[in-house]
Amino acid sequence: MNLSFSKLPILLRPFLLSLILSVFFLAFLATQSPHHRLKTSLIKNTRNPPSNNSSAGGLRIRPGYSSYNAYIERQLNKTLNPKLRKIWTTRDWDRKVRVFVRFFESLKQRNLLFNDSRALSIGARVGQEVAAMRLVGVSDSVGIDLVPYPPLVVKGDFHAQPFVNRTFDFEFSNVFDHALYPWKFVGEIERTLKPGGVCVLHVALSRRADKYSANDLYSVEPLVELFKESELVEVRNVDGFGLDTEKTLGSIRTK
Repeated sequence: MNLSFSKLPILLRPFLLSLILSVFFLAFLATQSPHHRLKTSLIKNTRNPPSNNSSAGGLRIRPGYSSYNAYIERQLNKTLNPKLRKIWTTRDWDRKVRVFVRFFESLKQRNLLFNDSRALSIGARVGQEVAAMRLVGVSDSVGIDLVPYPPLVVKGDFHAQPFVNRTFDFEFSNVFDHALYPWKFVGEIERTLKPGGVCVLHVALSRRADKYSANDLYSVEPLVELFKESELVEVRNVDGFGLDTEKTLGSIRTK
């Protein structure tokens, strides 16, 4: 029915105008309902840091950094320590390379790593993992760290990897506890892995890691939840695979 507003009786006009305004007001309230706000909040939380920093929450970001530069400076205090670097490149070198050789061979046997994989070691320090991957036949492998160690390790921040999207078939790291922003650490892995690529993370659970760690992980679940474009392949409890204390080994495959 096409009825002109001007043709309505004068007494009905205020009532009709009030009715129209009420409908618009109710429609506005509907868009601001708790359900709508909750949906928006959930979408936002998938891209922001976890709000639960207690051990019950599974992942705790350590406080105390006044800025990102302060965090980087603290990490460099360890990486550039001349005594540690000497240990890493001398008495520690052969032992760790042998351990990583056995480890990467086991991944090859489970079809998680291949000779033709393009591989990245994240937080590689002086590159024992990279040397081991090359020894087992994965020749196209490289590491990143805040301090480069040519030719095995190039300069790079794992919160913002210096590589284009979909660069690698395989990524490995045992320094997740050093990530100040775990969601960025994981996001960069998913960004630089090819579809079907594999990420293997070696993490310590239920204990306070070293003084340079930036987060504490108490269960695998919050770490797995950070991967938005991947699926879990396996989780294993291992005895540090010969390096230190008991840790958990998790494998993730991108979709």
